[in-house]
Amino acid sequence: MSIKLAVPNKGRLNERSIQILNQAGLEIEDGGDRKLYANVKNGDLSVMFLRAQDIVRFVHNGAVDMGITGYDLVLESGLEVHKLLDMGFGRCRLSVAVPEGQGIDRVEDVPDGSMVATSFPHLTQKYFESRGKKVDVTVISGAAEVTPHLGVANLIVDLVSSGSTLKTNRLKEIAVIAESQAVLIANREAMRTKGAELEELASAIRSVMDAEGKRYLMADVPVDALEDVRHFLPGIAGPTVMSLMGRDDVVAIHVVVDKTAIYQSVNKLKRLGATGILIVPIDRMVP
Repeated sequence: MSIKLAVPNKGRLNERSIQILNQAGLEIEDGGDRKLYANVKNGDLSVMFLRAQDIVRFVHNGAVDMGITGYDLVLESGLEVHKLLDMGFGRCRLSVAVPEGQGIDRVEDVPDGSMVATSFPHLTQKYFESRGKKVDVTVISGAAEVTPHLGVANLIVDLVSSGSTLKTNRLKEIAVIAESQAVLIANREAMRTKGAELEELASAIRSVMDAEGKRYLMADVPVDALEDVRHFLPGIAGPTVMSLMGRDDVVAIHVVVDKTAIYQSVNKLKRLGATGILIVPIDRMVP
């Protein structure tokens, strides 16, 4: 049964989405820089390249079965879709920011009647109402950070990653409305009729994400050091130990290690007399 998947056509989510699909073994045909549609050469899947802000609506109305977009856009839309997976990239937060030196350190300090510039009007209005603040929301399509300096707004609600853009524009973050990252969403009716197929695709994507922070380590280790090795290289179910032809004093071990533990693990192995140490990346980890 064919699946239609929507992927952002540009911006912070596009390249990483394509990379994950390729690592999952889904080879997307190259349709050029302005491609709107592509088939997957080795799977019953078609990919549509859409604006990230439109993907929620296309998934909701069933034009596509699944989509990758920002969770901030899902929240802003207010539309009902099924979230299959947090994808762990494109992390940011939707924040309230004010010009420095205004004496405003929290939302409660914002004067009623203030003008807020944002491309997230629904979330913004809902948030300020929940805090008992009456503000006027003006909708913009981008560059919210310049609006206070142009006199267009008193404060902004915008996506923040590192906060460097706010600092450059002399703005101060005073509240976080929502945390966001890339998510895999699905149409609710498609989940009923194609649930198994959609879950298989979600599982393939999840296996890539699970492998992100892991490495596959191989080494030849003295037999009398195996107990020490087991203590700091537990792996998923303990190291795989294999005999070496013609050697009784040395065995080969294969183990999955956290990427952050590689440096220390290699040093410990070398101190125990291990040789032939090899570390390779992992594309997928399928349970």
